[in-house]
Amino acid sequence: MIRVRVDRDRDTRRITGFRVEGHALFAESGKDIVCAGVSAVTVGTVNAAEAVVGVELSALMESGLLDVTVPKGLPEPKSASLQLVLESMVVMLQTIEQSYGKHIRLKQNYE
Repeated sequence: MIRVRVDRDRDTRRITGFRVEGHALFAESGKDIVCAGVSAVTVGTVNAAEAVVGVELSALMESGLLDVTVPKGLPEPKSASLQLVLESMVVMLQTIEQSYGKHIRLKQNYE
């Protein structure tokens, strides 16, 4: 199962980071559409943060793991744009979870 944890600031509800770990086991490696979808959404979000918003996210990528931290102290226009990109990621992951709930779990963590 893929476990996705989205970390949010308790007061502002802004996303402060996210962690994706595990494998969907929907199909054999290389043919698993759930893993491919989650990877495309999450890695695409990291890439979009830099390419579209101009913010480099701190990301650790290993086999079966993506751990991302949002930098603190961003100026408001960039922070708001980045949050829009991150919230879009959450919606896409929720959509995958609705269709493939046996293979992915999304949890939102308020710190």
